Amino acid sequence: YLKISKLALAFAIIHSKPPGKSCKEYAEHLAKIVSEQDTSLVSGSLWKAKVEALEAEVLRLRQELLLNKICPKFYLENSASDENLLVQEGANSTSYSSQLEDSGCDVSNDYSFDSLGTSDFQQSEHNPHTSKYFLEIVPPLSLCCNKEEPLTAPVQFLQHLLEIRKLSEIGNLQADFTKLEDDSFTICSSVSQLLDGLTAFYKSPKFPVSDIITEAVCVLISLTADTKLSNHVLKKCFKKLDEFQRNIIQIILRNSSINRFQALHAVAHVLVLLGRNSILRNSLISLLLSEVHQFAEQMCQAHQIQDAYDITQYENIFYLFMILEQLLQNETEESNISSSQYDGEEKRKFMKNLDQIILYLSDEFPLFSLYLWRVSVLLNSAQIQ
Repeated sequence: YLKISKLALAFAIIHSKPPGKSCKEYAEHLAKIVSEQDTSLVSGSLWKAKVEALEAEVLRLRQELLLNKICPKFYLENSASDENLLVQEGANSTSYSSQLEDSGCDVSNDYSFDSLGTSDFQQSEHNPHTSKYFLEIVPPLSLCCNKEEPLTAPVQFLQHLLEIRKLSEIGNLQADFTKLEDDSFTICSSVSQLLDGLTAFYKSPKFPVSDIITEAVCVLISLTADTKLSNHVLKKCFKKLDEFQRNIIQIILRNSSINRFQALHAVAHVLVLLGRNSILRNSLISLLLSEVHQFAEQMCQAHQIQDAYDITQYENIFYLFMILEQLLQNETEESNISSSQYDGEEKRKFMKNLDQIILYLSDEFPLFSLYLWRVSVLLNSAQIQ
């Protein structure tokens, strides 16, 4: 690889050298320029930005190529679509976002709930024309290079995959999804971009929220819910999805802003939706049980030595209880179709000495103790069934 790179560089220097200079002189001149640029912080940032832009362009081209391999007919039809789709989508985004103004004080405004990306998925989930909906809103992939919004490219690439999947399922298209096995890099990079973008947003959500965030959540949930595509995605991107779940849990626990509860509720709901996938559900339950058990032990220690405890984390821990209860209730209700019930190592750690912890904390922290007991009942009921 190094020899090929050197040879390519030599040819480039030879072809671009100005008249009157030898190749050696021109190479030394270029080396001096590059060396000066490397010593400058500003120039270094510019080069980094250029590299990132080129990497993004390479990924976009790989996405186009992969879609073309999976279903050439779909790709050609979409590439021939009118650019007015982009203009129309931008107008719709502006109109929708204008409704999501949040004063930062009114915690009863339902728009800030929906704007974090859950309501549109719930509406389209039971829509019989979802396939048509996706086809109408997804602009051609070749037009999806939005420098201001890094989420745009991965969202629209994955939307195309979902649309091809839906159309092929009803027999309107012929698609070869075995091609996904041959290009794990493109899938992994696209999903990673999507998850990194959502993580960055959830760390400091801003209102009004752009439509692309809502679309990103819809795509992520649809991707994990699709039986065929989720197998490819989970196989290649499980570590990244697990990291995303860990990051979201920490965001919930550490958020200390005053007007945070609506945002945390919506973020928690995203984890509940991800937990519909049986594989992700088991790993998510393990993560949640681990955090709750760890916090319960911290509460016991603080109570024993009459030390102060983190009131913010105490308030936020109830969102983890909410997620756990919903996931465990789903596990119990769907036990007749579930491939496996949760019985991981974290469950055994959580149940160990739990009765003593509940009795010890019940006088000082009755609500926390009650929720611990409710989770233990759900874990035991799933085991009994």
